[in-house]
Amino acid sequence: MEEQKENRPLHTEDEDDLCRKLSKNLDFAGGKQRCRLDGQEDTGNSTISSHASDFSDPVYKEIAIANGCVNRMTKDELKAKLAEHKLDTRGVKDVLRKRLKNYYKKQKLRHALHKDSNTDCYYDYICVIDFEATCEEGNSTDYTHEIIEFPIVLLNTHTLEIEDVFQRYVRPEINPQLSEFCVNLTGITQDIVDKSDIFPDVLRSVVDWMREKELGTKYKYAILTDGSWDMSKFLNMQCRVSRLKYPRFAKKWINIRKSYGNFYKVPRTQTKLTTMLEKLGMTYDGRLHSGVDDSKNIARIAAHMLQDGCELRVNERMHAGQLMTVSSSLPFEGAPVPQNPQLRN
Repeated sequence: MEEQKENRPLHTEDEDDLCRKLSKNLDFAGGKQRCRLDGQEDTGNSTISSHASDFSDPVYKEIAIANGCVNRMTKDELKAKLAEHKLDTRGVKDVLRKRLKNYYKKQKLRHALHKDSNTDCYYDYICVIDFEATCEEGNSTDYTHEIIEFPIVLLNTHTLEIEDVFQRYVRPEINPQLSEFCVNLTGITQDIVDKSDIFPDVLRSVVDWMREKELGTKYKYAILTDGSWDMSKFLNMQCRVSRLKYPRFAKKWINIRKSYGNFYKVPRTQTKLTTMLEKLGMTYDGRLHSGVDDSKNIARIAAHMLQDGCELRVNERMHAGQLMTVSSSLPFEGAPVPQNPQLRN
């Protein structure tokens, strides 16, 4: 049996008021809503059908109407409306549409709940980490990668600004001599690593720095990476090489590639670092495969996603040495207070 539907007049006072705010005027043709920016009016008496429960809450009714209007905007109209609200106008059409929808949604919900904050992110800070590790051209699957650069970019989720940067180079022990391929790829020279500390000492410096920032005590935070490999492979392998227990603060993280793909509804092929930047209307700043520069650019993507209304949350973790997915249905949880590295038994 078909569900009961109700017919209601297409033009109601609250709908017209909202759509005028969105695009100056609305045109309804053939029973469909279409946003217009030409200042013309329509006097038709068309009707539209909807489930009675779709608009049971006035706030969500307004959001649904706004989404319909945004869906019908051209790219130029989207950019004009974003500019009107002083929002970023860079990016492909799907990104612009998502940005505008989330702006209206946040404004409506914030007004309804009497909120007044820049973002709705659970975390106060996001620590962006992108390791560089030893490598050889065409290295085998059993090649032992050792971390040679440990960067952390501290992104304030309330201001959406990079607040601080940590960077240390690391001296490898199993493969102390860097390959020519590795030097050319990362820009890290043999002289740099020869003068650097070994990984356990660098990890202690990392913990000291994170504690100075009061992460896990005064401020809630999460680790964020570009893919799974940084934590599940490079850090995991390095801890085995250095005979250290895997640090608890790094056992859960945000894989921004997954978050980006799910939020903007794009395939994995469009979640590479340079592609994500391009789709958001940005270009890479710095040197590719520099750990600290990669981390800064990843932080720029994260900031744009938060600004567009994305709810960044932990989506991967390490358990018993294995990579696992974290369900989005689980409650938010901040990373623990960083502890000094401990030796394996």
